[in-house]
Amino acid sequence: MARTLLFNGKVITPYRIIRNGSLLIEGGKIAGIFQGRPEISDCRAIDAKGLYISPGFIDIHTHGAGGHDFMDGTVEAYIGAAMEHARHGTTALVPTTVASTTESLKETFETYKKAKSANTHGAVFLGLHLEGPYFSMEQRGAQDPRHIRNPEREHYEEILSWSDDIVRWSAAPELDGAMEFGRFLRDRGILPSIGHSDAIYEEVLEAYENGYTHITHLYSGMSGVRRINAYRYAGVIESAFLIDEMTVEIIADGAHLPESLLKLIYKIKGPDKIALITDSMRAAGMPEGESILGGIRDGQKVLVEDGVAKLMDRTAFAGSVATADRLVRTMTDIADVPLIDAVRMMTITPARIMGVDDKKGSIAIGKDADLVLFDDNITVDTVIIGGRALDADAPPC
Repeated sequence: MARTLLFNGKVITPYRIIRNGSLLIEGGKIAGIFQGRPEISDCRAIDAKGLYISPGFIDIHTHGAGGHDFMDGTVEAYIGAAMEHARHGTTALVPTTVASTTESLKETFETYKKAKSANTHGAVFLGLHLEGPYFSMEQRGAQDPRHIRNPEREHYEEILSWSDDIVRWSAAPELDGAMEFGRFLRDRGILPSIGHSDAIYEEVLEAYENGYTHITHLYSGMSGVRRINAYRYAGVIESAFLIDEMTVEIIADGAHLPESLLKLIYKIKGPDKIALITDSMRAAGMPEGESILGGIRDGQKVLVEDGVAKLMDRTAFAGSVATADRLVRTMTDIADVPLIDAVRMMTITPARIMGVDDKKGSIAIGKDADLVLFDDNITVDTVIIGGRALDADAPPC
């Protein structure tokens, strides 16, 4: 049957929670939103059993999951990661690369195109996020220094000539050529994002005026207050707070950012300017132990314990192993954020940042039926992508 009725749930809209709510799904879209169970025939029915019915989670920055990394160079890696994220409530995601050779990027583009058409069950791909190689050496983090460089038009024009799937690109705006690069991306409908940057406020403000309206993993790989010739200058972190319209993303796994900073960011920026991201590596959704950060062929061995990846000597974090359900749980349980706001930061805000809020990110008539059902502990029960449940068939109405 073409229609599905989802009933007896707590429906989370951008504005309220509808108790004993129902949704009608038709043709992969949301066709009706109701209080109570409507009298509808010729449909399949799913009893939500009092669970929350939320828009599907949207992760705009992830490197992999389920033992797969998007730099592995295989279609299987893309599909495997998409399936693992879907099990945790993510219905759409933006696969993310790392600083690498142009040859490796070209291979990634070709693999992504194949994987996009083959991905029929996992989280939907929204396009690629290039993280690098135009970064500050001082703020490079785990990015390979061999591939870090300044943005040069000939270089990024060549990269963009290989793919029309790039939807965002993270770079350090203080580098020579970065302002022209930002304008170039905006002209092509690509989101320039400030990441792995040692910029000061004046440079960030200029970058914002040149298209850099988003900040990649706030607090990670960026400058705070700096001293230059005895004088203090605000860094990227402070700039994110000073520029009201700047959007940010945070790794809300409870490890990368403590309770105090999660509360600070939420207090200043609010749910309409914050996207929750996993920034996850291949170990997301996997048992703790040894793993590989980066591509399977040339990645770095790391240790996953205490819910985060660490260098083998435990001197620093080496990546996130978060899934989207954990991010929402962290914001509600640790940062004391209302559920409706935590969901907003995992759904409509990232959708708006990526320009797909006309069809995804909220429960509204006409939008894609991408949904996740979870309990009070944000434990995922059912995931629906494009109107299709990932679990068993529902009984008739």
